[in-house]
Amino acid sequence: MSIIGAVNSGYGAVGFFGSPGAGQAEGSKPILNPSQSTEVQPGRKSSPAECQTCKERKYQDGSDEMVSFKSAQHISPQAAAARVRGHEAEHVSNAYKDAAMNNGKVLQASVSIRTSICPECGRTYVSGGTTATKIQYSDEKNPYQQARKSLDRQGTVGANVDLAG
Repeated sequence: MSIIGAVNSGYGAVGFFGSPGAGQAEGSKPILNPSQSTEVQPGRKSSPAECQTCKERKYQDGSDEMVSFKSAQHISPQAAAARVRGHEAEHVSNAYKDAAMNNGKVLQASVSIRTSICPECGRTYVSGGTTATKIQYSDEKNPYQQARKSLDRQGTVGANVDLAG
């Protein structure tokens, strides 16, 4: 006997011929997130296995870079940490590519991963990430840059002397 999913928001799913779904007691919610606990925590509406919010959670990138997740996509709560870390690594990689193509140097790149607690089931999940990068670009036409190079040259002239030769 098979169950037709996503009927009436996944609640009260019925198998063929109007019989209750296989393995479900009358009046119980279907398992939406397999391999999760079916225990309902105090003060929560559902268990992690039955949580509709976790099943429908989507992730989307809000930056102007060409990276993954430009359109909203669902990620399972178990895979969210790895997928979000991988996505933020794309931003870091893009910063290094941009610096290399435009005569720049990456001074700092950091990634922070945010977690939240599902209001329906109480499960802790990865809710997103942020990448911060600092890139220094060399501008040879800038008079301040030219003055800096001149000062650097004055400090290094004669600093290395080969007396053996």
